[in-house]
Amino acid sequence: MRLYQKSIFFIIPIIVLAGCVEVSQPLDAAFRPTGGAEKKTDSDAMKRFQNTNSDAPTVMESAIELSKKYAALSDEMTALKLEKQTLASENSRLKQQAGAMEQELNQAQKELAEANDLLVEMQLELNNWKTDILGFRDEIRKADKAQLETLLKILKVLGGEVKADPSSEHPSQDPTK
Repeated sequence: MRLYQKSIFFIIPIIVLAGCVEVSQPLDAAFRPTGGAEKKTDSDAMKRFQNTNSDAPTVMESAIELSKKYAALSDEMTALKLEKQTLASENSRLKQQAGAMEQELNQAQKELAEANDLLVEMQLELNNWKTDILGFRDEIRKADKAQLETLLKILKVLGGEVKADPSSEHPSQDPTK
């Protein structure tokens, strides 16, 4: 409101002074002293201040309208400056947040790469374990077969009667498979 009052007091005298000079004459001719031959009469002065077009706004109305527009634009400029400041602070906050998130992302990618390496290593160890288990299974089968053969020999030595070979009775249950 204070800016509005200042602008009115500044704009009105300029417009009023500009309205006192006829546009058809050059500016320096309007302020040049006239000789006795060319004197302006009061009626000429009155014609200048009379409103020739009743539809056109007066100088005062134009000045008030312009000062209102200036005040509205000033308010809008103030609001835009405040919005700019708010956006700038939000932008700086988001940049800081993005920097922190980028550090977290880098850390997460590093941890993910380490976990992936660990999983690959564990997969290799699991495959080795499976191979070892399968190898031990074959060894245990061989050891069982040898133990059964030894038991069969012991039974024969002790005079036991062996009816049939266990491998021939159940061909589907071959211990080597």
